[in-house]
Parts: sequence; C-alpha cells; structure tokens
Amino acid sequence: MGNIIKKIKISRRRIIQLMSAVIYNLNFKGFAEGKIYRGNIKGVCVPGLNCYSCPGAIAACPLGSLQSSMSSLKFKLPLYIVGILIVFGILLGRAICAFLCPFGMIQELLHKIPSPKVKKSMWTRRLSLTKYAVLFLFVFALPIYYYISAGAAVPTFCKYICPAGTLEAGIPLVSANSGLQKIAGVLFNWKIFLLIIIVILSVFIYRFFCRFLCPLGAIYSFFNRHAMIGISVDASKCTNCGKCVRSCKLDTVYINDRECIRCGECRHVCPVGAIKTNKIIKINKEKTHEKET
Repeated sequence: MGNIIKKIKISRRRIIQLMSAVIYNLNFKGFAEGKIYRGNIKGVCVPGLNCYSCPGAIAACPLGSLQSSMSSLKFKLPLYIVGILIVFGILLGRAICAFLCPFGMIQELLHKIPSPKVKKSMWTRRLSLTKYAVLFLFVFALPIYYYISAGAAVPTFCKYICPAGTLEAGIPLVSANSGLQKIAGVLFNWKIFLLIIIVILSVFIYRFFCRFLCPLGAIYSFFNRHAMIGISVDASKCTNCGKCVRSCKLDTVYINDRECIRCGECRHVCPVGAIKTNKIIKINKEKTHEKET
C-alpha cells in the first residue's frame, strides 16, 4: 500500500487547483438540493472561471459580474469588478489560469486521456487571438447592445457560450429540478452540444477552451508581462536554448508572453536552472524567445 501511495504523485499545482475548486464551491448541500447559494459572500468575486449559478458556488464569477455590470449600470464604469480584475491581473496575470481555474484543471485532466494530440504551431498561435474577439463581442458589445435595444441585462457569454456554466450550473440544476427540465429547450440543448464539442476537443488539444475561447484569460493576458507573482528568467544563466518554449504545450513564444499561463512546468526542462518561481518578473525576451514555425 505504501509503495502504491509513493507512485501516485500529485504536483503542487494540481493540489492548488483542487483546493481552489473546493473552496469556490463549499456549498455542498446546494448540489443535493439543486439550489443556488445566495449568502452575502456571493457578492465577492473569485479569480477563476466558476459559475455564479453553480449550486455549490459561494462567490461570483468575475466574467459574469463584468457582463452584468456592463449591461445594467447605464454605462457607468463598474468600478468594483474592474478594480478586482486589475488587482488579480497585476498580482498573478495568467497564473490564475494555471492554478485557480477549475475548468482549466478539467481540461488538463481530459488531455491526459490517451489519444493523438494536436501540437502547437503557427496556426494555433493565430487561432489563439479568437478569444479576444469573444471578449469584445460577447462580454462587451452584445451586453451593451441588448441594454440599448431592450433595456435588459443579458450576460451573453454566460448565456450562449460558457461551458463552465453548463457543466457546473446548467446540468446540476436541470438534473435536480423537474420544473427546469420541462422548460429546458433549444438554448440548453445548444449549450450541452457546445460543452460536448469543447470536451472532445480538449482531449486532443491541450486546454482548447483556454487557448482559443476564454475571455477571462484574454483579460488577464493584458497584465501577464508585468504581473508580480509567477515565474522569471535569470538572464545571466539563460543560454537561449529554447527548450522552455518548445516544451510548453501552449502557444507561447517567450516566457510570460500573452499565452504563457505561468504554470512553471518549463522549470523542469531548463538545463541551467535559469527559470525561477515566486519572484518579481523581469523578462528578457531575447533570452526566452522562439520563432513561430
């Protein structure tokens, strides 16, 4: 038994991912009752993508809060949620994607299923820009449009796309409530279909949703180069071998660029130990750069 336990190695990052998922969803009885927690703490935003309507969720999703704010405050700047996103971004950047996002963890586990894998390339790097279009259209433009045209707050990304919301909230709530089962129609079927597609693609493509569709990751990427906590490269040690970037499964060109989720996995392949964690970031692009292929 002891030998078996020794063989089961769980990385520190995976432990943090699991802990954050549990902490985000401490309302365990909500899953049994099929009810949403509505306590005072629900006004607080967690850093990762975790649906407000999940029966277990004890806090709010920053992306859902941002959409609601954009579409219901008569164009006043939603200072609270913008401030929260800025603080999260300045402190951690896209390290939030690597450590504090439950749906990111789910995608990583899906990718461990044995199958042919799609490797990163010039085309996946270009397709990674799609998430910025999703951010502009579904988080900003459409909620504002609905507010102007109909006077209604419609969080369009959550309503039409978000697979985390379907998995964490839609399926549990509909399963536990016969009333919701009767009214679940085309939109719910569409969300289920989209979730299935994303799940399947995540088996073959590492973090498919994060790389190509997630607007929250797009927001954090704007802070990534200068976020305070994450990984750094010691330019005096770096030999510019490029192993760190080549080993990365994401569409990174250099460490801490917009696609780097600052997970620190590249530390294990660096032959000179130039990559460190938990330090103020000082990037040397030339020392960590690899040309697109």
